[in-house]
Amino acid sequence: MKLTDYVADFLYNENIRHAFGITGGASLHIIHSIEEHPGIEFLCSLHEQASAMSAEAYSRITRNLGVAIGTSGPGATNMITGICGAYYDSVPVLFLTGQVATFRFKGKTGVRQYGFQETDIVQMCTPVTKYAVTVEDPKRIRFELEKACHIARSGRPGPVLVDIPDNLQREDIDPQQLEGFIPELTDKPNISASVQECINLLGKSKRPVLILGWGVRLAGADEEALKLINVLKVPVVPTWGMADFLPAEHPNLVGTFGTHGTRYGNFSVQNADLILAIGTRLDTHETGSPLSSFARDAVKIVVDIDHTELVKAPYFGMSVDVPVVADARYFICELLEAFDEKNTKAIDPWWEHIKHWKKSYPVCLEQYYDEDPVNPYVFVHVLSKLLDKDVPVVIDTGCSIAWMMQGFQVKKGQRLIHDFNNTAMGYALPASIGISTALDRQMTICVTGDGSLHMNIQELATIAHNNYPVKIILFNNDGYSMIQQTQDQWMDSKYIASSKEGGLPVPDFSEISRGYGFKTFEITQNADVASTLKEVLSYEGPCFCNVKVSPNHRVIPQVKFGRAIEDSEPLLERSQFLSEMIIKPLDSSLEEN
Repeated sequence: MKLTDYVADFLYNENIRHAFGITGGASLHIIHSIEEHPGIEFLCSLHEQASAMSAEAYSRITRNLGVAIGTSGPGATNMITGICGAYYDSVPVLFLTGQVATFRFKGKTGVRQYGFQETDIVQMCTPVTKYAVTVEDPKRIRFELEKACHIARSGRPGPVLVDIPDNLQREDIDPQQLEGFIPELTDKPNISASVQECINLLGKSKRPVLILGWGVRLAGADEEALKLINVLKVPVVPTWGMADFLPAEHPNLVGTFGTHGTRYGNFSVQNADLILAIGTRLDTHETGSPLSSFARDAVKIVVDIDHTELVKAPYFGMSVDVPVVADARYFICELLEAFDEKNTKAIDPWWEHIKHWKKSYPVCLEQYYDEDPVNPYVFVHVLSKLLDKDVPVVIDTGCSIAWMMQGFQVKKGQRLIHDFNNTAMGYALPASIGISTALDRQMTICVTGDGSLHMNIQELATIAHNNYPVKIILFNNDGYSMIQQTQDQWMDSKYIASSKEGGLPVPDFSEISRGYGFKTFEITQNADVASTLKEVLSYEGPCFCNVKVSPNHRVIPQVKFGRAIEDSEPLLERSQFLSEMIIKPLDSSLEEN
């Protein structure tokens, strides 16, 4: 059979039913074989970056491999931003790239390029993939595909890339003669001593906090994590990657934390005397800077499948008292088996502190409803109330993700999707395509900003052409508000390259959306948010909602670089701040901004 027909069969046998990409001279045979396969649908994007992001989001929602395809040269390099998103968020995606024919390889000549559009995509992507290889022998296609897919799914998951030269794609092969890949068996780690130490420390703790990260979901430990929460009966602060894990009304849920987290979430983490962090690398967006300021009086138990994430902590100035190298599901199961619920300790005073903080520092204040134009926190609050639990929400970077992570009230089973660590502008639109595709064209909400929308605006045509039921919500503040917030802090509020006055083009997005064939709505005041959103959600097919937000709106609260995350802006009066702190504040927090 033809080699690319074998590739298509292989994908089908891996339970992959969709692939995303753009055609090109060096990828034609791959694309034709996939499209002509009766069990797989090929979906055309209008930019390879969008294809990569669609495939990455597809993987997140299906918990299976996503597949994206690009041609040689610029087709392959265009996918790198999406590849990075998959790598930093540990999402298993198979990237297939076409390459020039082997007889056009530059080899050891020293020239930059011999074959037309020849680019060494493997060397470029090696730092941001778990495995990248060029297939140079058609008889190795089975081995390399099996090896790549195994690596993508095993351990800490991530993207892989298989580069297939054009002449090999057309080769005839005998599948029965192909060598397969046999993975090495690995022993499960012995973590019984660490588990027992964790139990002992929990028993002594008066102010424990459980941090759950994206690694819990990657490990397939959803049910086990829920059981652990019910057994430990401790406050839970999720990372952004797990912000959709617990519904808003769950009694153990506190809220998000970090530089752009909730004030009450930050108070809870920073005043804890014990942190049990499972499946999170505790990046600087969560801990703030310096790392030594994070939960500085707490005993820290950190569980991560990647030992390097544990080694980094002391390197950057934070001690980890109990580092555990283990898969999140394996650790939770071991902990549940060893834990005796009779030893559960009452922490009523700690819960009273947390209830006080949540009541005192709500995300959406009553006076926000009196503002004009739209207050983003009011919009997020209303949107979360109106959405059904089975409607997924895909969010872009900038203020959009911060406002949503602070204020969105998750319903049980609802999903919030974002590329949390690479956090690329332009992610949400193509990711919405991947999500809607994976869910058999289910309605999907795309929340983006005017800056982010520009990055992949061409995919409006993809949505309109395929009639994907994607509802695009645009936070339109005529610029880059999150950058402006940084410029407020460090650049004397000079909005160079972040505003219309600073040189940034600001088009009419409503007219653009109509040009792509969208039914378009506009919201300019808080009073119209609920009624217009109901129209948007009831409209059949794709539509576009232009939400006019004041350029002056910022993320509130937000932590200025150099301050501990409990001391977020706008700064509280020092006497009020000090009254909220259980542990000793840093010297920098004793002074006004």
